[in-house]
Amino acid sequence: MTTIPARLAQATRASAGPSDARRRTLQLYRDWYRSAPEIVDLYALNVSPAFIRASIRTRFEKNRYVTDPRAVDVLLLKSRQEYQETMNCWKQTDHIMGILLQNNVRPQRSFLQRFYEGRDEEAVIPAASGV
Repeated sequence: MTTIPARLAQATRASAGPSDARRRTLQLYRDWYRSAPEIVDLYALNVSPAFIRASIRTRFEKNRYVTDPRAVDVLLLKSRQEYQETMNCWKQTDHIMGILLQNNVRPQRSFLQRFYEGRDEEAVIPAASGV
């Protein structure tokens, strides 16, 4: 497949209101959902499109209760960027398996457990493990 960088590009913009943000979010979700079979074919994944769709759904559900319009716009921007990079085949299989399909939720740890690891901040999340 030929890479056409501008094929999926969209100008960055702020949502006019909550209804506009909702409409843009639903459109982005539909784009991801409909492209699941193509993602499986592009990257020759050993998972079904249904598994990809379930993973996409959990990603969107994780941010379901975000109400700040600026935060929603940032999430939309980042997700649209991920979508464009994925569909233009600018990622490798490990990126897809590590970033899109793995659950990034880490178990709760006590202060001492974080101290023994050598850090106390929760913001540090390791990159894709190269599954």
